[in-house]
Amino acid sequence: MDDIYFEHTISVGQVVNIKAKVNRAFNSSMEVGIQVSYEDLCSGKHCSICKAYATFVAQGPPGTKVKLKPLAPQTEEEKIEHSIAAERRRMRLVHKDTLKDLLTRSPRDTELETRDGSVVVPAEKTRVESVELVLPPHANHQGNTFGGQIMAWMENVATIAASRLCHAHPTLRAIEMFHFRGPSQVGDRLVLKAIVNNAFKNSMEVGVCAEAYDQEMSVSRRHINSAFMTFVVLDEEGRPRTLPMVVPQPGDGERRYREASARKKIRLDRKYVVSCKQNEVPLSVPWDQSNKVYLSYNNVSALKTLVAKANWALAREKEKVRIYTLEEDKFLSFRIEMSVRIAAGQAFSLLSDLRRRHEWDRHYASAELVQQVDEDDAIYHVLSQTLSHENKPQDFVILASRRKPCDKGDPYVVAFRSVTLPTHPACPSFTRGETLCSGFCVWPEGEETSKVAYYNQATPGYLAYVTTNVAGLSSGFCATFEACERFLLKNKDDLIARLRDL
Repeated sequence: MDDIYFEHTISVGQVVNIKAKVNRAFNSSMEVGIQVSYEDLCSGKHCSICKAYATFVAQGPPGTKVKLKPLAPQTEEEKIEHSIAAERRRMRLVHKDTLKDLLTRSPRDTELETRDGSVVVPAEKTRVESVELVLPPHANHQGNTFGGQIMAWMENVATIAASRLCHAHPTLRAIEMFHFRGPSQVGDRLVLKAIVNNAFKNSMEVGVCAEAYDQEMSVSRRHINSAFMTFVVLDEEGRPRTLPMVVPQPGDGERRYREASARKKIRLDRKYVVSCKQNEVPLSVPWDQSNKVYLSYNNVSALKTLVAKANWALAREKEKVRIYTLEEDKFLSFRIEMSVRIAAGQAFSLLSDLRRRHEWDRHYASAELVQQVDEDDAIYHVLSQTLSHENKPQDFVILASRRKPCDKGDPYVVAFRSVTLPTHPACPSFTRGETLCSGFCVWPEGEETSKVAYYNQATPGYLAYVTTNVAGLSSGFCATFEACERFLLKNKDDLIARLRDL
C-alpha cells in the first residue's frame, strides 16, 4: 500500500463512498486505485477523504504465481493511470534504498529538538501492546485476515500510543507506504505493538508492528506487517497543537527516532513533488539526493500524463512531420512526430544524451553532464543560442529521466524538466530558462522503423515561438525535426558498432 494522506475525517451519520479499479496488471501483480469520499445527507456536501494505491499479488497453488492478462485502458483517465502505474511501481521498489541512503548521509548522533516550554516524555511511556484473535468475520473466503482489519487494529493501538504522549484525542493524518509481509488466518492470535518514534512540533510518528502466532504456547511469531502512522492534535479551531517532546531510549529507540526524522523528510518530498497537481509544482524544484526518486517519478509521470491526453488536434502537416496541439486552461502543449527508419532502442539511446542534441537542434549551443544520478537519470547544464527578452542567451539546468518499456506497447521515454542546483546558480551573463514538462516518446513500428514524438508543455518564454510555428508562420519546428531524423539515420550504424564492441 502506498502512502495514504487523509484530507478530512468522517463523522457518524455520513455516507462513505468507495471506488476501486485495477489500474494496471503486471506479470503477477496488479495496482488497484482506491478513492474514498463522503456525503453529508443533511447538507448535501461531498468531500474527498483520500486516494490510495494498493498492490495485489495473484497466487496459485503454494509456491506458484499466476501470470496476469494485460489490461487494456479505454478512457483518457484510465490511460493516464495505466501509464503512470509503472512509475509508481518503480518508486515502491526503491523506497527502502531511499531511506537507507538518507540515513547513511545523516549525522549518526541523535540531536534532540529544543522546544520552549514543552513537556518531555520518555518514548517508553507511550508503548502499547494488544492481542487480537482472528475470527471468521475478520477473514475472507480463503481464511486469510482482511488487510483492512489488520490496519484497523494497528490504528487502534497507534491511537492509544499517540494519546499517551499528548493526553488528548489525536487525529490520523497519514499512513506510511508499507507492505504485508505474510498472511494470517482464522484462529491466529495477532500481537500488535505500538510506540511513538518521534514527536515533531505539530505531528508525531507512531510505529506499529503486527506479529502472528497460531497457538497460545507457540514460541515463534511471524512478523506480518509494520506501519508508520502520523498523528496530529487539533485545537478547537482545527489547527494543529504543539506536541510534547519525546526522549528515545538508547540503542533501538534512537534508531527509530532517526528513522522517523528521515521518513518525515521523505514524506514531505514525496507529498510535495508527487501528490501535487502538475500546475501546482513550481517549474524548477530544488534537486536533492533524498528527493531524487520523487523528482524522477514526477518528471516521467508528467510526460506520460501529457502523452495520454485525448484532445490532441492536428494543427499542421508538412511531408512526414505532423504537429499537434493541446489547449488547456493554463497551458498550450504541442507534439511533433514522424516515422523514422531506425530501431526504437537505437533512437532512444541517441535522443537521451543531451550532449549530442546540438548536432541537430540549432537552439542548443552545448550541454554539459553535471551529474550522472544513476543509470536512468542525469542532470545537464544546457546553454542555448536563443536570446531572451533581455537580449542574453539562455541557460537551463535539466533533469533527464530515461525509461525503457515496461510492457509490450509501451514507448521508450526520455523526460525533461528543470531543477535547481546549488553548484549551478543563475549567472548574470545568461537568462535562466525553465522547462516544465517535455521529452521524447519512441514507439516501435517494426524491427527497423519507429515513431518518434517530441512533447512540450510550453512555458511563457517559449510561447511566441510555439504559436508562430503552429500557425504556419515559421517552419522552425519542421526543420528541426527533419534535422533530428538526419541525425538518427547518420548515427545509427555507429551506435550499432559501439554496442557490438561492448
